[in-house]
Amino acid sequence: MRFPRPLITGRLVRRYKRFLADVDLDTGESVTAHCANPGSMLGLAAPGMRVWLSRSDDPKRKLAYSWELVEADGALVGINTAWPNRLVEAAVRDGTIGELAGYAALRREVKYGRNSRVDMLLEDEARGRAYVEVKNVHLLRRAGLAEFPDSVTARGAKHLDELADQVAEGHRAMMVYLIQRPDADRFALAADIDPTYARAFDRAAARGVEAVAYACRITPEEIAVERKVPMV
Repeated sequence: MRFPRPLITGRLVRRYKRFLADVDLDTGESVTAHCANPGSMLGLAAPGMRVWLSRSDDPKRKLAYSWELVEADGALVGINTAWPNRLVEAAVRDGTIGELAGYAALRREVKYGRNSRVDMLLEDEARGRAYVEVKNVHLLRRAGLAEFPDSVTARGAKHLDELADQVAEGHRAMMVYLIQRPDADRFALAADIDPTYARAFDRAAARGVEAVAYACRITPEEIAVERKVPMV
């Protein structure tokens, strides 16, 4: 996924109210940007960190700027949670995520379970259905080890149970943990942050829900799913 126009650089002043960030641009201008990330962004939102923003000319938007990237531990990290579904869909279509290759049709945001929507539903006459849930990952507390979640996610635990219900009905179900940083070489659950989610994952795995983790290549021009990393 290429950014449609060059990103704008600056330094983070503060992130607040979860979805807002004040940034001092390198041009000298100070702006407020939309932060499309409901998580804690642990380790990625310290004042003074170098950030990259996109800008929209849409007059209907309240904020023209959106926070896209931050530099952490010498790596560019994607923080915009609007992109993982799009990135995974592209990687499914081009065969990068081989576990999900070969389905005839892909639909987005399909209703299922108990008033939920699955991120992607893959369908094929011969292979049946595959329910795919995508989670954004960017927490890295130890060198090379990406973790999820970075805050408590009751919704995430609910999704795991609902995916397991689809397996019980004879379908396939998979969690895709999309790591929006290039410096991860393995993935684990952050059970200390959300033990309820970790228990839900173990229940779902025991019932047949599959899980994979993929890391991205990130530059100021593009983000793309690049390689699978082991889950530990």
